[in-house]
Amino acid sequence: MQRDVSIGARLDRLPLSGFHWRLLGLIAAGMYFDSFDIYIAGTVLAAMVHSGESTLGQNATFVSVTFIGMMTGAWLSGVLGDRFGRRFCYQFNLGIYGFASIAAALAPSIYWLIFFRLVMGIGMGAEIVVGYGTLSEFIPANWRGRFGTILNLIINTSLFLSTFLGWLIVPQYGWRWMFAIAGCGALFVWFLRKSMPESPRWLASRGRADEARQIVERIEAACGSHADRTASATASLTREFHESDSNDTGRLGDLFSRRLLTRTITAITVLVALFTVNYAFVSWIPTFLVKQGHSVSNSLGITALMFAGGPVGSLIAFVLAERVGRKWGIVLFSLVCAGFGFAYPFAQSAVAITALGFAITAGIYVLSSFSVATYVPELFPTELRLRGSGLANTVGRAVSIVVPYAVASAFMRFGISGVLTLIVGALLIQALIVGVFGAETKHRSLESIAADATGAQALEGSARAAAE
Repeated sequence: MQRDVSIGARLDRLPLSGFHWRLLGLIAAGMYFDSFDIYIAGTVLAAMVHSGESTLGQNATFVSVTFIGMMTGAWLSGVLGDRFGRRFCYQFNLGIYGFASIAAALAPSIYWLIFFRLVMGIGMGAEIVVGYGTLSEFIPANWRGRFGTILNLIINTSLFLSTFLGWLIVPQYGWRWMFAIAGCGALFVWFLRKSMPESPRWLASRGRADEARQIVERIEAACGSHADRTASATASLTREFHESDSNDTGRLGDLFSRRLLTRTITAITVLVALFTVNYAFVSWIPTFLVKQGHSVSNSLGITALMFAGGPVGSLIAFVLAERVGRKWGIVLFSLVCAGFGFAYPFAQSAVAITALGFAITAGIYVLSSFSVATYVPELFPTELRLRGSGLANTVGRAVSIVVPYAVASAFMRFGISGVLTLIVGALLIQALIVGVFGAETKHRSLESIAADATGAQALEGSARAAAE
């Protein structure tokens, strides 16, 4: 059968409207509480050690199970989201996360808290895969990159809110309220999200074209737009986005097939590089500054100024997402960050250290907006979008478990230069692989991007047949 390719074309022709902004708000709200809960860990664990409810070893276990849960969630969300739908998956994982957070607030001991954190981690790891993937399937091609960067910016502001509320609440009312806030917020968003429609692109990929068309018609009505259903209006779009289909709706093994292997490698590379650079620099910079002779107070002050580059980076990504494009944006800012990283060990004054740290942080957030928020979900066809994103996130999370040990070893042997070599190396490898193998996705429909891989494979097969 032929996939109803007009579904994607009609979604891409829609004018930007309140529907798209409401969708962004609902997805962002769920992902915001997800990120909020990740960032409250430091405040909660410090308070528990201070009160004698936990030890450093138990805190380490808490952090470890968080990563294990997120790895598991990223993997499961890919499988479940492509099989049962985006709507099922984002409601299921948000419900798991919300109830587990409430249970964590009532945990009778650190051991129960660690268990509930594992369950919460599954929901948190799933949300980042489903959220970005779902958003990409609704937003018109000319705005898809910018919406991804806006979502990334909103999510990252949770660092400030979680830190501020931790300072305000934990000393007075205890750590349990932090989990209660996250859990109640997640469940409230779960209720609001019940009004979100299923992805028409996913429905069409599963052969449920009538349901997909009905949803698209409702979206068109909400946007004040009406589809031109004449054959002449859709013929050119059908030719442009034509993609053959079979009864197979996509298998995990297809990610390693000839047509998608380079995209799978590209997606894994950008997330491994992002998590490596983020955890190697952002998470360790206060420790580096202290080791370099700065006082704790001074190092925290410098770090705060450096991290102000985060929102700036997200805004830069918003401006450039639909101008430079995601592929060349990743290549460009990988090289820019590598240049700043190379210069960082030579900085002597506090002003120079702060300025370079600010620039590196901004560059990291540009890469985050381009890669995890936009580029990775765009690389895969609809029937494999969440599995591809889930696999890349799973590998990235697995590497992030190892990164702290690599950073500590590099710092002890070679100092800050060793750590920066690790970071620069990851950035240069990313620039090379994305530059050589990456597909450009700017201003292109998801169907057109997917058809590139299929078309390349078809041309290859035709050439072989002709040779024979």
